[in-house]
This record gives sequence, structure tokens and C-alpha cells, in this order.
Amino acid sequence: MSLMNNIKKVQLNDLGFNFIDEKYIPKNCDEYYLRYSQSAEKLYRYLTSEEILILKNKGNTADNWTNIRVTENFSPNRVINNKFYGLIRIGDIDDIYLDFHDLHQPAGIYDSTIVSCDIGSNVAISNVNYLSHYIISETVILININEMITTSYAKFGNGIIKEGEEENVRIKLELSNENGNRAVLPFNGMLPADAYMWSKYRDDIQFQNKLNEITQFSFDNRRGFYGKIGEYSVVKNCRIIKDVNVGSHAYIKGCNKLKNLTINSNGNSSTQLGEGIELVNGIVGYGCRIFYGVKAIRFILSDHSTLKYGARLINSFLGSNSTISCCEVLNTLIFPGHEQHHNNSFLCASTLMGQSNIASGATIGSNHNSRANDGEIVAERGFWPGLCTSLKHNSHFSSFNLLAKGAYPSEINNPLPFSLLSNNETDGELTIIPAYWFMYNLYALARNSWKYNIRDQRKFKKLNLEFDYLAPDTINEMHDAMNLIEKLTEDDKDCIDSSLDPLSYLEKHPEKDLLVNNIENTKRPTRIHKCGQAFFLYKKFVLYYINRTILQYCEKNSKSVQTLFNKYTSKKIPQWVNMGGQLITQSEMTGLIESVKNGELDSWESIHTRYTTFTQNYEENKIIHSVAMYHHMFGKKSLSSYKESFHETCRFIYNGTFSSREKDYKNVFRQCTYDTKEEMEQVVGKLEDNSFIDVIRKETEDLIILSEKYM
Repeated sequence: MSLMNNIKKVQLNDLGFNFIDEKYIPKNCDEYYLRYSQSAEKLYRYLTSEEILILKNKGNTADNWTNIRVTENFSPNRVINNKFYGLIRIGDIDDIYLDFHDLHQPAGIYDSTIVSCDIGSNVAISNVNYLSHYIISETVILININEMITTSYAKFGNGIIKEGEEENVRIKLELSNENGNRAVLPFNGMLPADAYMWSKYRDDIQFQNKLNEITQFSFDNRRGFYGKIGEYSVVKNCRIIKDVNVGSHAYIKGCNKLKNLTINSNGNSSTQLGEGIELVNGIVGYGCRIFYGVKAIRFILSDHSTLKYGARLINSFLGSNSTISCCEVLNTLIFPGHEQHHNNSFLCASTLMGQSNIASGATIGSNHNSRANDGEIVAERGFWPGLCTSLKHNSHFSSFNLLAKGAYPSEINNPLPFSLLSNNETDGELTIIPAYWFMYNLYALARNSWKYNIRDQRKFKKLNLEFDYLAPDTINEMHDAMNLIEKLTEDDKDCIDSSLDPLSYLEKHPEKDLLVNNIENTKRPTRIHKCGQAFFLYKKFVLYYINRTILQYCEKNSKSVQTLFNKYTSKKIPQWVNMGGQLITQSEMTGLIESVKNGELDSWESIHTRYTTFTQNYEENKIIHSVAMYHHMFGKKSLSSYKESFHETCRFIYNGTFSSREKDYKNVFRQCTYDTKEEMEQVVGKLEDNSFIDVIRKETEDLIILSEKYM
């Protein structure tokens, strides 16, 4: 049986009316009661007989001229060749034109069909084939649009249902897993922290139900809200726009289809949508850029992020200050600071916790090599898989893992942070160099932290994003990695035969390799290289973090080191959660969940306010963490006894940063495309002029000065 188009025949006099089904209109209200509440208050009047005559002579028609209301300074001479249906309200029209990027449009309404709309003052509307149930703010340009309508049940991208709707029409984001069992309800203003805790704690059914309820009740479920176009926005040369709310100062051009969206934009963070894109069921954050053939369906794009060059984003959340182009991303939750620029990369069913970079040809998570579509990948901060890397579900990577190019045949669970992983097919091993970044590329590591702070364009910093590679989460990972290396060494035959304790053995054999069988799900071994060197680098950087945190806190708060140690000496080492790029303690996370369940936090606004409290607590929690970690790892010795060691690490970081960049200038293969040193310096700049290296040098000097003052 073939399906037929259900085209209804309705009386022409009804066009523009009965927007809301009568059963959904409250008693003593009409179908415009919500429209009136949405529009700016103005004094409207009826058209004069002279104005009606002018409008008719200008080629305009209306089902009923009394349904057109205007403000005092309305000019009928600027309304030409239009069709009006339903209640139309029009603001002032001055003898001006609007100039935007060399587009000159006279204020007024030209060659358009308008159905039941409010049109602000000095709006330029031209060749809009069908404009229905929209509120157009002041000084807006609408030109060459095929269809722009709002339905009575519009949700503008929010995962709610309206009066009388069935649950099966609700829009969900199926994050982190293709099977949909980590799905969340999208909403305007959703933060990556919201998406993470909602998708993560699935075993707490009461918590999950509360979040569903909070989202549903955060938005008005009444039917009849109009779509809005904010002031100073420009929409031109678009085909279909349906159920879309647009903020102020937005620039929308050449789009194929925009449906069920909220597009946030304002004068400080203007959002731009460009040619050939199709966006359906989503939220676009402030200051975003979406251009050139992008397809996004069931998505949230956080503030100041970019989609371009044919990117496909489906059932995914993209954190702020991120860029995706030329590739496909499905069922993925991405924290802020993500880069995926190149063609042919594929990212699926993953949770990436920020500062990630996916190379060309990488296939990160595919259920084609699994028995069911229920696999997933989790990667902590700083996940960098190399060119043409393929991974298998389920895998988990600790912070700042760099994967060399290769097809990794089995699941991986790597607890060693700052590692380089390589699929060694020649020897039949997975090889890992822990602390690789500290050994070989401090410049890239330090610059990575620095650049994300510089590039954070958010005007509304609702989350306290942590970009430093040395932070509580990575310190705890290094602490656990040291324990793992020590345990593996203790069980190693060479260590046993040497009669040395594990730490003494590692110190004497810094290049020691260890073989393990529980990092990769395979019968082949995993070889961990340079375990002694890695162990003591981890220890060096943990101590550096402790010293730096305490010294900076003492300087900022005029405290002595001894005061801090006296106050926090009995504290346990806090565990940490990366909540969408903001680090909070596990106890704070537990308290948040309980506060939601018991009703203390009963709205997303109150939950976001709690995030602000976490931000205020972060500095002190880092001190508690640092002091507890110090006592646990370094015993009762005074901090001052490690002053020279701290100075050594400061110089190590600066020298390592400098030397890892210096290699690029001394590498003969890097030089081979240049005829002279001067040509090379013109292209890549002089090493001595590198401003970032100067930043590290200054930080090093400042920390040494603080250590002399407080240690």
C-alpha cells in the first residue's frame, strides 16, 4: 500500500488563523495570547483608508485589511507587491536602507507572502515566498527565502514534548554509545557537564528520572509560541527555515534547511551559518560558525565552535572552542577544545574529555568489528591518535595519550598518562612509552595547555575549564601509574634476582622494559619501555605540581607553607571527576547527585549555580589535594628540603621546552626545503623570537623567586 500526501482543503479565509487548536487555548484567551507575551510592547493602530488605498495601488492584497495593524510612523509606500493573511502587525518604516556587507536593502516589505507575523521597525523583507508565524525584531534583513514558518508545536531544538504529544516524538541525543542507552534530552543552555553526568550515571535511575523531569519542566509545554528573529540579524538566500529561533546579530546565508533549532547569537558573540548547510534538531551556541555543506542532526554545538567543509555531526555534543571539518562524527560526547580538521576521519560512540585532536584517516570507534552496536571508547584529556589510526571498542585511554599511526587490532585499557602507544607489528607487541611527552616533546605539551587558554573565546564562562596538563586529574593518574610500575617491577624476574627493592632497581636500570598482559585484550604482550625513566619523571612532575600549587596559593593569599600543612595535614587524597572540562572532586559529584535526587536542585539554573560553587572551591580543593599527595608520596620531610629539586624541575621544563622546539631548527630534513637559514627564519620565525618560549622562561623565573620566598 503506497502512502499518499495528505493535502487538506481549507477555506481561504482561515489562512493565518487557528494556529492553536482550540482545545489548547486557555479559557478567556485567544490564539494570540502567547504571541502577545513574546512581542515587544508597542502601540498599534488600524490602517487609514488612505493607507489601504496606497497599499492596494502598490500591488498588495489582504484577506481583511482590518487585520493589519501598524505603528504611528508606518509608511505604506515601502510595502510593495505582497500578500497578507491573518493578523499582521508592522512597526515603523523610515526612508532608509539597511547596509550590510555591501548588501543594500531598503526598509520595508517587498514581493513576499506574510502570514500572521509581527514585524519590527525598519525591517527589510524582500522576496520571502512564505513567512508564517514569526516575530521579526528591529532592523532585520530577510531576503530571498523560500519558506520560513513556525508550527504551533515548535520546540526549537529542546528535548521536550508539547501538550497532547506522545512520548515517541521527543528528540533525544544518543551520546557515547550507538545503542541509545546513554541518551540525554537536549536543551538550550546545555553544558558538557550536564551531558556527561546525564550520560554517565545510568545506574542511578532516580537521578536519571529527575534530570528528565527537570528538563521537561524547564520549558513551557504550551502550544502556540512563535519563532523569533533577533534584532540586527540577516537571513538571505535560504531555502527552508522551520521552527527556528534566532538570536540577535546572527548572519545566515545560503542554507538549504534549518529545522527545529535554537541559534544563539548576540552583539558580542555573533553566530554565522553559511552556504549549503542542513541543520535539524539542534542547539547552536553563541559565536559559532557553520559553513560549506555541513550536515548536523540531533546535536548541540557549544559556544565558539566551528563546523565546516562538509562535516557530518549526528547524535553528538561538541564542546566549546572546537572545530570539526571534512569528516563524520556520530554518537559522541566531546568536551571543549577538540580539533578534527581533516578528511576521512571517523569518530563514533566515544567520550572525549577535552583538548583532543583527531588526525586524517583516523577511525576512532567502529562497531563493524563488534558483535553488536553497543561498544564505546573513553579518552581522558589530550587524546591524540595519529594518521590512519583505527581502534576497537571498548577502549579507555588515560590523559595525554598519543597513538602512532596503525591499526590497533584489540581493545586497549591504558592507565599510563602522557604515553606514546605504537602497534609494533614486526615484533608482535603493543609498545608504550610512558611519560613520553616529558621525555621528548615538552614544547608541544606546554604549548597545548597555553593555546587553549588563549583561544577560549567564551563570554559566559559557566564552567571553569582546566587546560593545564598538570592538574588534579593527571596528577592522580601519574600517582596510580607509579604504583603500577612499582608493582610490575616487584614481580619482574630481573628485579627479584637482583635482590634490590623495586625503586632501587628502577633507579639503577632507567631503560628497563616491562611486559604486561592486561593493557590490550590479546594474547600478545604489551611492552612498556623505559619504566625507570618514566617512574622518576612522573615523580618529578608530581612534586613540581605540588610545589607550584602551594607556592602560587601562598603568594595569592598571603599564607605560609607551614600554615597550609598544619590546616590540611590529615586530609585524604581527593578523587576527581572531569565534568565537561571542569574538574571537581568525587565527593562534590556525589553531593550534586544527591541534591538533584532530594529536590534541593530542581532546575538546570540551580545545577549550573552549583557548578559555580565548585569553581569557587577549586583553588582550596587543589591545595587539599596537593598537601595530601605530598604527605602520601614524600612523607614527613619539609617542603623546603625539596627546593633544589624544584628548581631543577623548573629548569628541566624550560630547557625541555626549548630543546624540543630547537630540534626543528637543527633537523636537516626540516632544512632541506630552504636554501638559506634566512629563508627558513622568514617562513617559521626565529627560535629566539618564539613568544611562547619566553612565556615558559618567565614562568620558570617567577616560580624560582616564589620558592626562595616561601620555601
